[in-house]
Amino acid sequence: MKIIIAGSGEVGFHLAKLLSFESQDITLIDTNRESLAYAESHLDIRVVRGDATSISTLKEAQVAKTDLLIGVTSSETTNITACVLAKQLGAKRTIARITNTEFIYNRDEVGFLDIGIDELISPESLAAKEIELLLNQSAFNDTYEFENGALIMIGLILSRTTAFVDKTVKEVGELYPELNYVPIAIQRYGTQYTLIPRGDTIFKEGDQVYFTTTQQGVDEIYRLTGKVREEIKNVMILGGSKIGYKTARALCEHKFNVKLIEKFKEKAFEIADELPSCLVIQGDGRNVELLIEEQIEDMDAFISVTGNSETNIMSCLVAKSKGVKKTIALVENMDYFQLSQSIGIDTLINKKLLAANNIFRYIRKGEVVAMTKLNNMNAEILEFIVTPSSRVCNQLIKEIEFPRSAIIGGVIREDTGLIALGDFEIRSGDRIVVCCLPQSIKKVEKLFV
Repeated sequence: MKIIIAGSGEVGFHLAKLLSFESQDITLIDTNRESLAYAESHLDIRVVRGDATSISTLKEAQVAKTDLLIGVTSSETTNITACVLAKQLGAKRTIARITNTEFIYNRDEVGFLDIGIDELISPESLAAKEIELLLNQSAFNDTYEFENGALIMIGLILSRTTAFVDKTVKEVGELYPELNYVPIAIQRYGTQYTLIPRGDTIFKEGDQVYFTTTQQGVDEIYRLTGKVREEIKNVMILGGSKIGYKTARALCEHKFNVKLIEKFKEKAFEIADELPSCLVIQGDGRNVELLIEEQIEDMDAFISVTGNSETNIMSCLVAKSKGVKKTIALVENMDYFQLSQSIGIDTLINKKLLAANNIFRYIRKGEVVAMTKLNNMNAEILEFIVTPSSRVCNQLIKEIEFPRSAIIGGVIREDTGLIALGDFEIRSGDRIVVCCLPQSIKKVEKLFV
């Protein structure tokens, strides 16, 4: 697949890196000579120096032969213009990164598709949505919803009190036949090895386990894992960044009590004017005395989304030491994901990863409608739509030659989530949620083409 990425910033470079690992034909466009030189020397890609809104630059990048152009510069105007021009010059699909979420909410009214933009993404909005979802499922450290919650993916660490520790997947199924869930991925404590569980796989203390389940199954998993569904009402947000603002606005709309700490006076007053139901404090959130003064010990959740990863991590550790139940830190460095378990922060989120997940589904073959990569795990979850020509159509699950490093996590049929086992027959129109390791992605895609 030939892909042009406009913008070699954090999101652009991360996307180029992930896509180049999959042997995609990548061309990176940017005006910054240094960032292009770095990308060219570290990745197997082609670079073009120039303005992505220049027709001559786009032609030099061979836009007429391009399957996908992704505009992820820091300027939404540049991204939108580049996508419109690329579509006119022959690009098959276009995706624009934007900061103004009004564009997303009014996309049909404005007619972005008509002017040549197939998809709009906002990493900041994706991060704010992820935070809200994590607060709603407070006991889990990762979560994702398919089709507005028809199926839910949840990730958690198994503690000693979990009912099924030291039992195999098959034994758990026999002990609790009413359980409405499927384990789809496990990472052993202290390792970087991801495995797709089978019947003889043993659950162990300290495992990071991902399940797919229905709304009813979530309560069952709470019960069996010994996790407590904590009610979260009081939330403190550190940092009035775009993510901090969007998160505060969304939480206030859902009647959370929100305190937001912003270092810069002008921005603090601006947020206070725009969010009258949010208590905005102007001050340095790294100051532990300020956090104590603002009663951090009474908070149910602490979310740190400043522009500095280290500040976010350290302030979450302070919050944890003061007894805050749920801590979420925004980090830019992907390597920090491996530390989250050992340092005691509940969840780390990363804008680049969220944006990449959103864009990746356009790279996959078959009718992929949703996709996410599991945090710090070498696995992807894909949601495919079954067409009449798909190989899996009208087949029983047990009859499908599914790779061993992949598993069906569930099926959504007519907006209802189903945990499907071997005797389940897949039909046209079904949405199938699949978890797979990188080596099996191409085999799985072929089943749904």
